[in-house]
Amino acid sequence: MSDFSQNNHADAIIDPVKLDKLAEVAVKVGLQLRKGQDLVITAPVIALPLVRRIAEHAYKAGAGLVTPFFSDEDMALSRFQYAPDESFDHASDWLYQGMAKAYAGGAARLAITGDNPMLLSAQDAGKVARANKALSMAYQPALEKIAGFDINWNIVSYPNPSWAKLVFPDDAPDVATHKLAEAIFAASRVNNADPVAAWADHNAQLRKRTKILNERNFRALHFTGPDTDLTVGLADGHEWHGGSSTAKNGITCNPNIPTEEVFTTPHALRVEGTVSSTKPLSHQGTIIDDIRVRFEGGRIVEAKASKGEAVLNKVLDTDEGARRLGEVALVPHSSPISQSGLLFYNTLFDENAASHIALGQCYSKCFINGADLTPEQIAAQGGNKSFIHIDWMIGSNKIDVDGIAQDGTSVPVMRKGEWVA
Repeated sequence: MSDFSQNNHADAIIDPVKLDKLAEVAVKVGLQLRKGQDLVITAPVIALPLVRRIAEHAYKAGAGLVTPFFSDEDMALSRFQYAPDESFDHASDWLYQGMAKAYAGGAARLAITGDNPMLLSAQDAGKVARANKALSMAYQPALEKIAGFDINWNIVSYPNPSWAKLVFPDDAPDVATHKLAEAIFAASRVNNADPVAAWADHNAQLRKRTKILNERNFRALHFTGPDTDLTVGLADGHEWHGGSSTAKNGITCNPNIPTEEVFTTPHALRVEGTVSSTKPLSHQGTIIDDIRVRFEGGRIVEAKASKGEAVLNKVLDTDEGARRLGEVALVPHSSPISQSGLLFYNTLFDENAASHIALGQCYSKCFINGADLTPEQIAAQGGNKSFIHIDWMIGSNKIDVDGIAQDGTSVPVMRKGEWVA
């Protein structure tokens, strides 16, 4: 099929007007790209229609140079089918070093997600884990610039048919892809006549919530519910964030589109108890479901899952920080993504349907004056360091959350998944 025919076919399934609005939101809200700033894009090759629209809006906004890097599902599977065993301990570190150099030079970063969440589910779990570990290690120079919020960055999604079929298994491929596209557009607020203004209003609401939590300055959060009794100590000098944030380069951006969360940094040594996942975790092409873990002294000492347990335990062995938390986030059960009733099998969406925690690397911006803190100071205040940062969902309409004040008293924060005030 020619490129022209492919684009016409895609436009028949995916509303081109809304797709263009998503591209505009990615540039004007997600990145707030500065005139003359370079942009690095990573995307699955099937998302080329969105990449092209993003590049157009970026150049209209005055971008210096837009450089895309593409991945492909068939090529990824070819590796697991035919590559020599030793190749799974290697990753293209030269590529990620180059990205880190670009970010150090002022480039912005945009990632488009949309790969089939089940792509590697039938592949050897050991090889998947080894490949993921090698990638995490190679990606570290670039991840440090992103997690440290040195740059403005953003993630959006494109409705890959293989992903759509998982979300809508009873529909024909074209119908499923159309439905997923519409769900992405709705969650990303591009169904509005003025999506940029809609995002400004949403960001204002999230700022109000973070202001309340920062004023309360809890020393811990206590999650209770079915198979969950978890106390998450909060880092010394932690700060809550949500929606738009200002990077160290002075640009205010929305890293995640969509987003419904407010989040902060746990204390890596002060997490105790048990917790169970409330939604499946899609991680690097595999599904990990019914996660159940137990923390002692901030560290996961026991971990089980009904599906993907071998991959989960390999992830936890990535490094010392992989068994500790780098983020805790609160999301009301009434969030639009939760109310859609859809399970996206994509963390960018599913994490915005439920409160969640993240294994691994913390965000330095989630500290008071975080931009001025050294890595040693962040660690001393309880911030975690790791090659990974993996969010998984622990909230639902059956989960209560209490804040533990500095004097030890308990303050209701959420009841049955909803804000108390």
